[in-house]
Amino acid sequence: MTKEIKIAHLYGNIMNTYGDYGNIVALRYYAKKIGLDVIDEVVSLNDPLDPSKYDFMLFGGGQDYEEQVLAPDFQSKSKQMKEYIEDGGPMLAVCGGYQMLGKYFLMSNGERIEGIGALPHYTLNQESDRFIGDITIKNSETNETYHGFENHQGRTFLGDGEKPLGEVIDGHGNNGEDKTEGAIYHNVFCTYFHGPILTRNGNLAKRILEIILNRKNNEQDLIPELQKVAPEYF
Repeated sequence: MTKEIKIAHLYGNIMNTYGDYGNIVALRYYAKKIGLDVIDEVVSLNDPLDPSKYDFMLFGGGQDYEEQVLAPDFQSKSKQMKEYIEDGGPMLAVCGGYQMLGKYFLMSNGERIEGIGALPHYTLNQESDRFIGDITIKNSETNETYHGFENHQGRTFLGDGEKPLGEVIDGHGNNGEDKTEGAIYHNVFCTYFHGPILTRNGNLAKRILEIILNRKNNEQDLIPELQKVAPEYF
């Protein structure tokens, strides 16, 4: 029987403004290198969420309107999401998905939208500016450098228990003030990077896939093979 990992693409039919599905494509690329299948399915409005079915979750980005539309539904999935995250479930949250995992975020019109509070960050707004352009960060713990493109109006501030995905070398990052970009909480990786981040940063894609394999029964044996695969930078 072929080994596989199963991915929940949260609101993938709504929150995919910047081609965030490419992150699943990147994971599938590395998984295929070691003989592993990737099955992905969209979990969207009014769909039940059973975290035990999934080995990884992707929550992509969208605009204020899409976030406002799905916010009540995401609240209904709050308990399951928090259990998955606190149990060490691997996840990548990009832009709007990143914001909605936090305590709250302010939209461009000043309206406050409550997040699910699974992570302790919060997001404020900019009245007349956006952070747009190429960005480079470095993670001081792993010594890895990540490259991407940011395009966001929100200014996110991390909370207790969160570490940044990296420190800004070039670009704006979370808020343009503290030189942080993204967040890491347990096995959740958050970012404002588009590109998508895992296609441009194979080192991070491999890191996340290794976490996935470590949590799966009888598939840790694939990790040495994964470590031999050279990371790509598309």
